[in-house]
Amino acid sequence: MKIKKIAVIGLGYVGLPLAIAFQKNFEVIGYDLSKKRIKELTKNIDTTYEISSKILKKTKKIFFTSNQNSLRDCDVFVITVPTPINKKNLPDLRSLKSATKLVGKNLKKGGIVIYESTTYPGCTEEVCIPILEKNSKLKINEDFGCGYSPERINPGDKKKKLDKINKLVSASNQIYLIKVYQIYRKSIKSKVIKVNSIKIAEGAKIIENTQRDLNIALINELSIIFKKLNINFFDILSAASTKWNFLPFEPGLVGGHCIGVDPYYLAFKSKSIGYEPKILLAGRKLNDSMSYYLSKLILKLLNNFNNPKILIMGLSFKENVPDIRNSKSFDLINNLKKQKVKVDCYDNMVNHKDVYQQYKIRPIKNLKNNNYNIVVILVKHRSFILKKNKIRSILKKNGIIYDFKNIFNTNKIILKK
Repeated sequence: MKIKKIAVIGLGYVGLPLAIAFQKNFEVIGYDLSKKRIKELTKNIDTTYEISSKILKKTKKIFFTSNQNSLRDCDVFVITVPTPINKKNLPDLRSLKSATKLVGKNLKKGGIVIYESTTYPGCTEEVCIPILEKNSKLKINEDFGCGYSPERINPGDKKKKLDKINKLVSASNQIYLIKVYQIYRKSIKSKVIKVNSIKIAEGAKIIENTQRDLNIALINELSIIFKKLNINFFDILSAASTKWNFLPFEPGLVGGHCIGVDPYYLAFKSKSIGYEPKILLAGRKLNDSMSYYLSKLILKLLNNFNNPKILIMGLSFKENVPDIRNSKSFDLINNLKKQKVKVDCYDNMVNHKDVYQQYKIRPIKNLKNNNYNIVVILVKHRSFILKKNKIRSILKKNGIIYDFKNIFNTNKIILKK
């Protein structure tokens, strides 16, 4: 079957850049459940700030829609929906299963379904393919094929875009592997690498983020130790980095929808086969506790003020993105509020309605002069750096501004009024 039309299911950080890449050679249906998202994209607006309006205006071969009927004539389906965890830190596959069911109902003979959503090894074959077979009444490898190509998008990174990142591809058999490879090879400039099985591709993705999580956990623990020793930890990192094979990780809050989630997926799978992971969950526990540790450091700063008022700047899970999913800034804010501290929060990149709906916190919209004793910059958005003088003006007399890393490690004041 000649591939003419590709449907991308889910138009977030991963799906939208893929849809734009695929349109070079194929007709593309960009499908998302959110009618709001579709309306924005049809007006050439990307609220994730990953794709410019200039580029969106050139997407003549992409049809953005929330209408399921538009999926009927598609030859290939690429599923890029979120795979979060629930309150018990277990995989939440509801969106993945729902998208798979939708695709199954529209899948035709000779079709291909490719997953980019992060999962544990075996999820595609054990969970997704049975749903596809049930809803399509077709048989894997006889009537349709399945592929897995793990996403490696780094939100907010203007250099490591889709065309600059090596792409792994896998499939349910060798015939479909060639087809999946050709789809990506025609669409992106970066290197496309074939791996031997879907499980290998799933495993590669999940250990990429797990390794990063564990490295940050190690650095976080070291930063706590050296703070107690009253030694500047960033000076130590700088010295250690002079060795050729030292990995340049830094301490920080680990949130978001990848690094702070993926180790739980691997731990879930590990437990299901009878092995209780030791290091994975220890790293997760430490990183999840860092917002509490940081709140204790901030509370110590308040002893110098009467009836102090704090401003927390930065609510997204990382710099220069509007995404607030699993952001540890909110854990820190709630920890401070439990101690009856007056706390305001500010972030001009995030959607304030979403913040309230998800966290019941109302960010302030404007910065008022002479209003705060302490300002803590948790997330270094570019816009915050540009507003350095404005931020200084909102301090009360003798007020101080702390950069997150400085308060966390060296207690160094970066600005004082």
